[in-house]
Amino acid sequence: MTTSHKNSTDPMHRRTFLMGLSALSATAMQASVTNAASERKIRIGVVGGGFGCSFYWHEHPHCIVAAVSDLRPDRRDRLVKTFHCETVYESLEKLILDKNIDAVAVFTGAPDHVRHCAAVMKSGKHVISAVPAACSLEECQTLIETKQKTGMTYMMAETSYYRQEAITARQWFKEGKFGNLFYIETEYHHDMTHDGPTLRYYQGKPTWRYGFPPMHYPTHALGFVTGVTGERMTNVMCVGQYNKESIELQDNVYNNPFCNSTAFYKTDRGNCVRHSEFRHVAAGICERAQWYGDQMSFFMPTPNGAPAVTCAIGERPQPYDQPNHWQTDMLPETMRHSSGHGGSHTFLTHEFISALIENRKPAVDVYEAVAYTAPGLVAHQSALKGGEQMPVPDFGTGE
Repeated sequence: MTTSHKNSTDPMHRRTFLMGLSALSATAMQASVTNAASERKIRIGVVGGGFGCSFYWHEHPHCIVAAVSDLRPDRRDRLVKTFHCETVYESLEKLILDKNIDAVAVFTGAPDHVRHCAAVMKSGKHVISAVPAACSLEECQTLIETKQKTGMTYMMAETSYYRQEAITARQWFKEGKFGNLFYIETEYHHDMTHDGPTLRYYQGKPTWRYGFPPMHYPTHALGFVTGVTGERMTNVMCVGQYNKESIELQDNVYNNPFCNSTAFYKTDRGNCVRHSEFRHVAAGICERAQWYGDQMSFFMPTPNGAPAVTCAIGERPQPYDQPNHWQTDMLPETMRHSSGHGGSHTFLTHEFISALIENRKPAVDVYEAVAYTAPGLVAHQSALKGGEQMPVPDFGTGE
């Protein structure tokens, strides 16, 4: 039997042949795009040689530390030593003029975050910022508008989003293990009486932390709420505690009289959140939360030594052995090690760089950042008004 072969001039055969070539071309093009993305390097500038030195840009396979900057010479030297970078600028304003930089990590003082982040985005560079996102509701709006107008990427480096327990709680919430997660207690306690010489003063003069309102630094705590469930605070009442013997609370530039504050929120899902910010307290430093559901609850470890605990409905509480997510393929191999704030620093580094490489919004984008920040700003106003219940503005989600 003889097998016939169609000539390439056959229209059907030619069409099939061309379609095959087109498919091969598309596959090759996609492979080329993927390879280009995998080989791309983000050139980042790091500003702020205090907290800014605790991140891992130099370990990420898709990042190069292209420049560093700090107003203080000692911190500039620390940045150079940490990141092995020889391109040094005396200020953020000079660094953002460098056209070889794609993005900037802003780890300056809280009152300067919006001004600095806006300047970075207006210079055509992406930005990741230390917390909080802003110090007023007006600044929250400015930050969002600047991001919208420039089209640049903004991310807030909120550590609580990537603490190991928060990653676990977020996974469990998505899986429905909590059932109805109706109540969250969250807190950031940091007694400043021990850290006064290093954090509140520099060369004998007060720093921005001197007298800073506790509720103006709410993101470490509220990241455990919005960062896990996605819900927003809609109303708040807050009570502030005075320390009549503290000179700091009588002459600070913020006119802040409170050393501690406790807020109660209602969320857009009708749930309740208790949030405390203590700066003068006989307790260990902690950023923690307790998630209460009607099927299961989860309690983070306490600074007094109590372990992490889970409790299923109708059962006795059980100690929970928290796994280290940083040991998994959630991170590049070069970054699978312990890091600051509960293992969060490597995750924050990776998320920002990955978002830029993949051309997507980061987990804690500008809308998330404002949702973590604004409720505390309103809570402080509530405390100044003796605990008056006040609405928290909705800045949207950008979708």
